[in-house]
Amino acid sequence: MSETYASIKTLHSSLPSFQPPISTSLLPSTSLVFLLAFFALTFIFTTLPKSKVPLPEITTALVASALAGGGVVALFCTLGVYV
Repeated sequence: MSETYASIKTLHSSLPSFQPPISTSLLPSTSLVFLLAFFALTFIFTTLPKSKVPLPEITTALVASALAGGGVVALFCTLGVYV
């Protein structure tokens, strides 16, 4: 089933343009909230008492890492570096 270039070009031009799931006007505040939450969780992570089972430490670190990643991506997109 090979389609010609013209039919693919017609299909491409008939498709709607890309709409991001998060509005670009919300990206600065999203990055600020995510990064502030990351720094707060990092502080909490450093002040947690050591325990035999590190489940609270791992959970806090995973959530902080996810927030940091989302915050950095939102910050980059705010600055025009679409990653």
